[in-house]
Amino acid sequence: MLLALLVLFSTVSFTVEKHYCGDILVDVSVFTDAEKCPMEHLEILQKKTCCKHEIDVVLGQNELKFSSFEDLVFSQQFFFTTFTYTFGDFFKSLPKKIIPHKDYSPPNLIADIQVLDQVFII
Repeated sequence: MLLALLVLFSTVSFTVEKHYCGDILVDVSVFTDAEKCPMEHLEILQKKTCCKHEIDVVLGQNELKFSSFEDLVFSQQFFFTTFTYTFGDFFKSLPKKIIPHKDYSPPNLIADIQVLDQVFII
């Protein structure tokens, strides 16, 4: 399961968008567009900008190597089959134990005989 998660996270690509107003970081976004600062609309009219938009792309792995059992050398195939055949028996479940007194309910306790007769084990 750990290897499957490792393959999944190594192949996922994503972008990190950062929007700055001057030197101040306004918004950081991973999967959606970064929110722009309200001053940017005024800067478009004045045709000068102090806002900066950075996009960092984290690329995942594109090429995965798929290999089959036939690609292995004979000694590796022999070891793998022997290993799975030998250690496959360790993971079989144990037989269910039969508990004969599972549904037995003890009789109701009317009086504690040891206290009534004043007989105690010391």
